[in-house]
Amino acid sequence: MSDGYLLDSRRMAEFVARGFLKFDALIPEAINAAFMASLPSAERAEGEPLMMSYGRMLAQSGVPEIAAGSPFAEAFDAPSPLGRLFALPEVQGIIRSLVGADPIFDHHFLHFAFPPAFYRDGDPPQRAQDLHQDSTIDPRRSAFDIQIMYYPHAIGPGDGGTRYVPGSHLRVVSEVAIGRYQNVLGQQHMTCPAGTLLVLHHGLWHGGGINRGAGLRTMYKVRLNPAVPQVRLWDTSDLTEADGAQRPIFLRTRPTPQDGLHETLMRLEPWYEADTGRLELLARARLWRSLLGDAQADIDYWLTRVENEPTA
Repeated sequence: MSDGYLLDSRRMAEFVARGFLKFDALIPEAINAAFMASLPSAERAEGEPLMMSYGRMLAQSGVPEIAAGSPFAEAFDAPSPLGRLFALPEVQGIIRSLVGADPIFDHHFLHFAFPPAFYRDGDPPQRAQDLHQDSTIDPRRSAFDIQIMYYPHAIGPGDGGTRYVPGSHLRVVSEVAIGRYQNVLGQQHMTCPAGTLLVLHHGLWHGGGINRGAGLRTMYKVRLNPAVPQVRLWDTSDLTEADGAQRPIFLRTRPTPQDGLHETLMRLEPWYEADTGRLELLARARLWRSLLGDAQADIDYWLTRVENEPTA
């Protein structure tokens, strides 16, 4: 694969800061159509419990069972829609930039959000999926997995698209605790054209929305583990000396570029508290340092000041 498809440093900084990257309409319509054609029709037999309908649709979907820990390169038949999707050089570049060229398959799933017509008397009420963080027990602070969410058809505002909380991926929380929250300041609801990918850090808070539309909402998700150290895997040719230098902080009299590396890494999310929100900035700086493979790297002096312990 040509290095021309790797992410650049600004996109990597965006991922570090916000915990996701969105790629609208990246997948060609031919692959989207083939994937949708491989799925069973959305129907519910008379008297069939809704979750039984879900299980039957999964079994008929043609999405293969794959053992956890398998090499991702061997997961899908090349002619299949998913095999073709993950062979695209643009998709390969995203994966390689974040988890390396030969990641490990963790798990995958086919998510359906049923419209109101699928709910009948006696069913649980139609509701959004609880907000959650996958693998809350994960103790890692630098290495991370990615979750690729593929939307093979267009998702409108009322179609139950995934909701997610930008900048939440580095906060250590209890999944049960955040399940109480349904509306967080700054959260986003997925709307997109067909063929869109949403690529998440494994810690990003997210949950499925309520589908109030007329049709079934479909999303395919796969989680990938890195098999190599996640150090400078992206295209770092755009990094400059200024990107590694400290800048004046708090009191600045000259304007700074809003699309600069430091600005991207330090941009606050609306839900950050005035005090503990700074913990997110420290966590971002640690992750960025790890990705650079530079034990002295810092952003706006956050790590340097708390590590300053002179011994003489």
